[in-house]
Amino acid sequence: MAKILIGCETSGIARRAFEARGHDVWSCDIEAAEDGSNRHIRCDIRDGILDEGWDLLAVMHPPCTRLCRSGRRWMSGPGKWTMPRQLPKGRTWAEMRAEFEEGVSVFAACWNAPIERVAIENPVMNDLAKDRMPTDLPAPHMVQPFWFGEPAYKATGWYLRGLTPLAPTDPLKEPERGSDEWKKWNRIHRMPPSAERARLRSRSFPGMMNAAAHQWGDQASSQYAAAAA
Repeated sequence: MAKILIGCETSGIARRAFEARGHDVWSCDIEAAEDGSNRHIRCDIRDGILDEGWDLLAVMHPPCTRLCRSGRRWMSGPGKWTMPRQLPKGRTWAEMRAEFEEGVSVFAACWNAPIERVAIENPVMNDLAKDRMPTDLPAPHMVQPFWFGEPAYKATGWYLRGLTPLAPTDPLKEPERGSDEWKKWNRIHRMPPSAERARLRSRSFPGMMNAAAHQWGDQASSQYAAAAA
């Protein structure tokens, strides 16, 4: 049994997947858990919880909107840190920069945590974010939900330390491009604007989390047991 922290998650999807494998698992976020679990801690992940002797840290949804490639146009115009050509309605460049700094701070704190095995979910980063990342950060391991039995497209990047890349467990055959089924698989990218859009788009896929719990959780347990023997 490994002691596991699921960071930046409120849905409980990852926590329950690891818990089902028998691990001592806790989640944390600044918001409350949707399922009301008593194994969820409301806190900023940077405020000390990373130092509490975890065997594995899996960070599900750190603030990444300003770090990813799709958000780059709001951060800078041509070159680096020039005034963007356009900003989101009602937002200022100072607010964009503050959110960028927050994302960098959370990601770096998690990656530099004194934990042997770390997995951080994050899209491929833009050049501005890469410039601020730890020097030992590897390229992300990219996976798709349909590798794990989930009929959906969403390229998901995992930055890994001390863990093997996720292996597909239940790959689905992709639908014909342009078909109705293909459009359903793209529903995450086609979500209309709403107050809940960001939360719903970042939600974990149970199939992928079950694979992570099985592969990474068991890896942590076996390595922990071997070290204790």
